[in-house]
Amino acid sequence: MSGAGLLLSLLREPRSATGLSGVQWDFVIRQARRADLLARLGHLLDEADVTDGIPEPVRRHLESWQTLAKNHAESVRWEVDRIRAALSPIGLPVVLLKGAAYVAADILALRGRLFYDVDILVPEARIADAERALVANGWVLTHLEAYDQRYYRQWMHEIPPLRHVGRKTVLDVHHNILPRTARLKPDGAKLLADARPVAGNPGIQTLSPADMVLHSATHLFHDGELEHGLRDLVDLDGLIRHFATDPKFWSEISARATDLDLRRPLYYALSNAASFLDTPVPEQVMGIARQVRPRGGMDVVMAALFGRGLLPDHATCRPQFSGLARWLLYVRSHYLRMPFHLLIPHLFRKAWRHRFQD
Repeated sequence: MSGAGLLLSLLREPRSATGLSGVQWDFVIRQARRADLLARLGHLLDEADVTDGIPEPVRRHLESWQTLAKNHAESVRWEVDRIRAALSPIGLPVVLLKGAAYVAADILALRGRLFYDVDILVPEARIADAERALVANGWVLTHLEAYDQRYYRQWMHEIPPLRHVGRKTVLDVHHNILPRTARLKPDGAKLLADARPVAGNPGIQTLSPADMVLHSATHLFHDGELEHGLRDLVDLDGLIRHFATDPKFWSEISARATDLDLRRPLYYALSNAASFLDTPVPEQVMGIARQVRPRGGMDVVMAALFGRGLLPDHATCRPQFSGLARWLLYVRSHYLRMPFHLLIPHLFRKAWRHRFQD
């Protein structure tokens, strides 16, 4: 076995690690580093109790990344506490999204997840209050150009990222999970209304289990930046395996996807997680999800695009037309986020900046 199949085979079945050669391990390490999955892979091998059967240099390398991930988790807990201290005087709980939420909820299936900022969700009507409170506590705005400010505040689902002046940490403050201009229209107020407190951590909340999976699916399958697409798919696999132990989970997520206008992202999430990672999805649930799949052959096209675009962007796992697939998914993501009269000028502006300013 070679190419992308090596890393995927270990993610599906970690016990197959004992049969890999040194050359194969070299491929796996390079791919997993590119996908930001080294620490997660180390935890999977630990859980499968096969680390004694892998070469010592590989084991030490994975252990160092697991240590890094542990330090990341401790840092984010501290950062979340500072955010809580800033927002509690104005009566806002800290509703965490994505990686910070996984740490706060202590989801063992996602141990080893690396991330580089904290995302929170606040009511749209309180976004200015939250921004003022955070700025008063040391966070400052980035993306200060007039166009960027208008882009975020008028069209997007978040304000421009904030960076702490002392710690240099980045905070994204959202009022929804998709832009105002997006074709799908989830209701941020519904997400907040069903948020769940984190046990033993007053003032800290996460989305409900169904909403957490739907947000992860929406983030991955509406985002054209697929550099860490496989990592995000591994997140989905871990979330599903973790929450599906509750018998009510599958009925709740199907109903919630309809309620939030997120049935298509759920379909892509379930079909690709099952295809890439053998994520266990009941056939009845998959059948319901398939009801909203693209028609007229587009489902086959999208499967081919995601089958290439979600692989690690590394030379050892780039099937033919991978670059084209990533570009098409990038354009698709912007098409889903913005109408054409905004999209075309925005893409031209991004291209101009990339060529002449960056």
